[in-house]
Amino acid sequence: MNTFQAIVLAIIEGLTEFLPVSSTGHMILASSLMGIAHDDFTKLFTIVIQLGTILSVVVLYWKRFLQSWDFYKKLFVAFLPAVFLGLLLNDIIDSLLENPLVVAVMLILGGLVFLKVDEWFKDNKAQEITYKKALKIGFFQTLAMIPGVSRSGATIIGGMVEKLDRKTATEFSFFLAVPTMLGATVKKLWDYYQAGFHLNDAQLKLLILGNIIGFVVALIAIKAFINYITRKGFKVFGYYRIIIGLIILFIHFFIKPLIIV
Repeated sequence: MNTFQAIVLAIIEGLTEFLPVSSTGHMILASSLMGIAHDDFTKLFTIVIQLGTILSVVVLYWKRFLQSWDFYKKLFVAFLPAVFLGLLLNDIIDSLLENPLVVAVMLILGGLVFLKVDEWFKDNKAQEITYKKALKIGFFQTLAMIPGVSRSGATIIGGMVEKLDRKTATEFSFFLAVPTMLGATVKKLWDYYQAGFHLNDAQLKLLILGNIIGFVVALIAIKAFINYITRKGFKVFGYYRIIIGLIILFIHFFIKPLIIV
């Protein structure tokens, strides 16, 4: 991986991680088209730069993170289903990550859902997140273990199923990303360490650069996303998901096989 490729992947991560469009699907396209999907460092890079995007949520919503212990307890309750099912289904999840067709199909199916989600939940007005609602949203998040579903997309829909308004559901999705992505990142880093993977100075610099870029881009993306969905809703993301899913299918079948990173 060179500097240009690292910048491209970091921008994609920052833009897509908190949008309901599946960052995995975008990473497939970018890394495969750049010819670096097979590289072990690419796989590590796409994981580690999540730390920068996580930090963007903490910086933007720092007051909420200092609000009360109740806030953290609800996040913990919502986080639990991903912990248990992630450990239980780890091998199955890894096998799905090798199948770009799963990603493409899930992008398209999720897109069809987002075309209708504003209509289905147009009367939602709730802003209070109870422990029961937090747990249910946590189970929705486990759907994102299927590549292409989108963690943010699953949790946002879960929140709206629980009658939360669009902004509240979306912001809780951002908050839940912090423990979820942090936990997943630490686990993967430990796995790489156990496997004997070591970084050289050039790779370390690329990781630092990627985290900085991912952080800045995510700050912009989160603000823009909240403003947009509050006014316009989710339909545009439905169309976008369908288009990306079809592009992945076209490239995979007619140009070259895609590799999941």
